[in-house]
Amino acid sequence: MASTQMNDHVQYEPEEKYSILPSFVVGLQGIMLVLPPALSIVVITVLATGQGEAYLTWAVFAALIIVGIVTALQSSRIGRLGAGHMVVVGVTPNYIALSVIALDEGGPGMLASLMVVSGVFFLLVATWLPQLRRVITPTVSGTVLMLIAVMVIPIALERFKDVPAGASSFAGPCVATVTLIVSTGLVMRAPPRLRPWSMLIGFATGCVTAALLGVYDLERLYSAKWVGIPQVGFPGLDLTPGASFWAMLPMFLIVTLVQAIKGIGDNTVIQRVSRRRPRMTDFRLLQGSLYANGLGVVLSGLAGTPPPSPYSSFTASVVNMTGVAARNVGYAIAIILLALALIPKLTGALLTIPSPVMGAFLLTALGIFFVEGLQTITRDGLDVQKSLIVGVSFAVGAGLQQQNILADLIGHPWGTLLGNGITVGAATAIALTVFLNLTSTRPRRLEAQLDMSELHQIDEFVKEVAEQMEWSEASTERLRSAGEEALSSLLQPSNEYEAGDTDGRTPRLMIVARPDGKAVELEFISVLWDEQNLGDRLAYLDEEDEAVDDREMSFRLLRHYASSVRHQKYHGLDIVTVRVEN
Repeated sequence: MASTQMNDHVQYEPEEKYSILPSFVVGLQGIMLVLPPALSIVVITVLATGQGEAYLTWAVFAALIIVGIVTALQSSRIGRLGAGHMVVVGVTPNYIALSVIALDEGGPGMLASLMVVSGVFFLLVATWLPQLRRVITPTVSGTVLMLIAVMVIPIALERFKDVPAGASSFAGPCVATVTLIVSTGLVMRAPPRLRPWSMLIGFATGCVTAALLGVYDLERLYSAKWVGIPQVGFPGLDLTPGASFWAMLPMFLIVTLVQAIKGIGDNTVIQRVSRRRPRMTDFRLLQGSLYANGLGVVLSGLAGTPPPSPYSSFTASVVNMTGVAARNVGYAIAIILLALALIPKLTGALLTIPSPVMGAFLLTALGIFFVEGLQTITRDGLDVQKSLIVGVSFAVGAGLQQQNILADLIGHPWGTLLGNGITVGAATAIALTVFLNLTSTRPRRLEAQLDMSELHQIDEFVKEVAEQMEWSEASTERLRSAGEEALSSLLQPSNEYEAGDTDGRTPRLMIVARPDGKAVELEFISVLWDEQNLGDRLAYLDEEDEAVDDREMSFRLLRHYASSVRHQKYHGLDIVTVRVEN
């Protein structure tokens, strides 16, 4: 259920209009937060494999254009596309390690082809989201997030030693250490209004330290033009994929799956912080956000640049600092990004940033990334089975990353590529999760119509479930009552809609009963027809007047009989999950 805590600092919600000039002022704050990490990821990805300056200039230009487009789409609601919220979008670090391997194996062309396929897969994942919720669990996605962090850390540490010829061997580690100390110190102890700028201040401090130690070259900044469009430094898609492509494709698809799952968490946070009165997550808007981001991944593949991703923490920072969550700000951010793409001086400035500074930033981000994986796992609860899944999967993935035994058994390139820690670790987590689902008590299913005339059939079904679990008469009655009130709640009229009135068709209903220890989880799955979010109504019943409303009676009784009630809305699907304890 949603928290009932009010966000009093939110002055403008997404649908409320905000003036044009102030929108650009707020948008600039979002740009200042997201630009350094986003473009640093592009620079690190390209320069880690020794790609040319022409490709880097083009990659930065294309990344800014695509991030601007996705930011505008996220603020919109075009059919099923877009989150309908102000979303600060940047470049995802999830693909750094895989991109470096792909660039080494097949160059920009193969990387671009892998990204295009990943983008199409991303869109399919958004469509299949309801069906994937029991396989790609928080346990699986959190484990993969931790493996990604472990895999990229060596790349960050290598940047510490990348200094110009003739420079002291201590210069790189010294610059990285100063950047880390300043950034983390400010994040931990800076005043609240200064804290969002901590990473940027640390970035600047690292550059000043590099200049004092003689490892900061400004030549590329001086030679860059002020305004212009760079030449296309991208060779295009590789349309003749070889063995390396097919060996790397599973890795990219797994990371894409995790990226989509992470996008669920990001959009959930964004929806929560954007409202004065927090609501339950609207999974239709969530899917719209995933569709927009998937389109961005496809565009990134076609342009040959790292893909975009929502930055929920930066979005929350902007809203908390300004109190503005209006969608107008998203459009302002998009316009500013498109304008910045036409300023080659920006790329020139990025090319001058010393590698140890970028390595320090990346190391900090990876530490946060690792903790985010842990939080994802623990948020869902950690029992013996889930602990074993996490432990075995992480050990297998991290172990293969340190000692790839498959390379000795299979040989190059298949052994090297398939022995990737992310691929094997994620596959292990998914396999163990599927095994756990298959060996659990078999769920019972009932198909019916979403109509009160089906109540007798549903009641008999629920009684059989209780008898199978040998429940007492009192517990059985509570389970039956919860089932009846769940059905009644779904049938409540809302606005111009009446029960069963969906273009003349009665919605279908599937009920899945899953015994879970001494409890039963009843899952009511119906075709989406009511735009009222049941979760919001359940969360805020206590805040309403004492006068009884007939439409609310079933909601109150449902919450009384069940130990927990969860509601999820997807496009074309409505899921209410009721858990009843014995």
